[in-house]
Amino acid sequence: MSRAAVPGLPSPHPIGELLPALYADDDFAQRFTAGLDTVLAPVFATLDNLSAYFQPRLAPDDFLGWLASWVAIETDPVWPQEVRRTVVRRAVELHRRRGTRRGLEERLRLILGVGAQIVDGGGVAWSTTPDPALPPAPSGELLVRVWPERAAAVAEEQVLAVVRAGCPVHLTCRVQILPGPPGPAGPAGPSGPADQPGRAES
Repeated sequence: MSRAAVPGLPSPHPIGELLPALYADDDFAQRFTAGLDTVLAPVFATLDNLSAYFQPRLAPDDFLGWLASWVAIETDPVWPQEVRRTVVRRAVELHRRRGTRRGLEERLRLILGVGAQIVDGGGVAWSTTPDPALPPAPSGELLVRVWPERAAAVAEEQVLAVVRAGCPVHLTCRVQILPGPPGPAGPAGPSGPADQPGRAES
């Protein structure tokens, strides 16, 4: 889909055919209006396909950024085109889950093709006995573990950019890049080492 002049694109409403019969056989008039048809043909084509411009799957690439601004979603030109289209198409869903663990995991999986595990230090505590000791204050840190899934490798800078965009502002986010999914005994599985300090922080 293009809004520029397309060589040979016919106009659905040739001006020469709309002229009075006096000019039907006038060579100059027909050639002059044919030049105008060349200019107007892309305009008619755009108007005839206007509904497609508002569909993220079909919109021209340069129009996609405008659509993203309409739904208040941030896209990065370095992302593959299909990823940007999917992010715009799922903008409402991503907004609904923004600031949640599931929302951040989904953004990382969708945009970067990585698996993610979010370890949140916050939460609540309860007791069956009266006057229990108060739980410790939340650490205020969010640990984000990621590993390759759809992607062949994980770029720290890209992970940090996505985490900063989706992490609540009152938390400190720490990113840890793993070679594979964490197991029950630690990031590297049952026989792997215990949790290691993150390789990148934001």
